[in-house]
Formats: sequence, C-alpha cells, structure tokens
Amino acid sequence: MPTRLYLIRHGATQLSAEDRFAGAVDVLLSDAGREQARRLGLRLSAEPICAVYSSPMQRTIDTARAIAGHHSLEVETIAELREIAHGRWEGRTRAEVERELSEEYLRWEEDPFSFAPLGGESGLQVTARALPALLQLVERHEGKPFVVVSHKATIRLLLSSLLGFDPRKYRDRLDMSPAALNILDFKGPAFPRLTLFNDVSHYDSDVPEVPKRRLSKTWGGNA
Repeated sequence: MPTRLYLIRHGATQLSAEDRFAGAVDVLLSDAGREQARRLGLRLSAEPICAVYSSPMQRTIDTARAIAGHHSLEVETIAELREIAHGRWEGRTRAEVERELSEEYLRWEEDPFSFAPLGGESGLQVTARALPALLQLVERHEGKPFVVVSHKATIRLLLSSLLGFDPRKYRDRLDMSPAALNILDFKGPAFPRLTLFNDVSHYDSDVPEVPKRRLSKTWGGNA
C-alpha cells in the first residue's frame, strides 16, 4: 500500500499579507489563517491520519494542531522542516530589499537555489536539511497516511527535488497558498507521485487568483 503524505503550508499571517520576508521570524497566524487551518482540520477529520509533524515555528504548530485535534494526536516538531532563513532581509518587504540591497537581491533573483542573503540560507541548504528528514518520515510510516506542516519555500524546494524540477526556478514556477493542501503518494522514498497540489478548496471555492507580489519580482509587477 502506498504511503500518503499530506504536505501542508501553514495558514496566513499578518506578515505574509504585507509581502515581508519572514522565514525565521516566529510570526503568529492571523485571524484568517486560524480560520483556514480550522477548515482544513475539518476537511481531513475523516482521514485515517496516524501522525502529525510540524516545523518548530508557532504558525506551523498552530496549523498542525487544528488537524491533530480531530485525531487525538500530538504534534511532533522537526527542526529540519523550518522555513528558509533570509538573514538580514527578515521582516523587510521585497521592495525595501530590492531598493536597499539591490546587488544582493539581484543575485538571489537569478539563482535562489545556490545563493543566500547575508546571514541567510540558500535553497540548496534548505533542501539538504529538509529532504532527508521528510524521507525518514516516509520510511517510518510506510503504508500509512501522515501530515507534515511546513512553509512556502521549504515545501516548494521539497517538491522540486522529489519531482525532478529545476530548483533554481522554484520561486516562479511553483506557488503555495496559505493553508494549501498537497498530497504525495510514495511507493517507497524513491518513488513519489504528486496527487494534489496547492489546493485551498476547504476555504476558497473560486479559481485561485493570479499571483501578486508574494516576494517575487517576476510576479510583482503590473504586467
């Protein structure tokens, strides 16, 4: 029997609404984010989930608890699943970073996988810590469904690696909405299949909007 992974981004926060870098900032869920998590918990309440894991950030823990409570499970935190750290960019808007640290920002826009801001992490470093941790969970729960709640960049980097996408383009070719549900089925750690991607039908029945801002220069203009 395949191993089913529910890979989930945490719900919305105030800083995500403001288009700010907040990887290492332990920001809390907004009211909207808590409602998104509540609805996702209800959506998954009938699934035979055996375990719930989260990054150690409060926004992911609170999202995970909204799911785990329906199954009488405790949330186990795993440090390797935390969000990418943006170093000295933390808490700043994309526009501020582009204006004040233009050379550093340009290098990151060109290749966020191998380049990192001062004091931050590259996508490669995130993948190197998060992917082995995730695959260990897949092995641990062979044949059973389990939940992992993580973060936007971390999830997109994991998907890029698991599905063989060019990780240098993860920011512009993969979106990830707040409280989005992704489902991967594994026939062993080396054979993943993406079954559902970036689904938010538990709180939004409309077609997802065209990305705006979301910390990407490509999607941040008016064109």
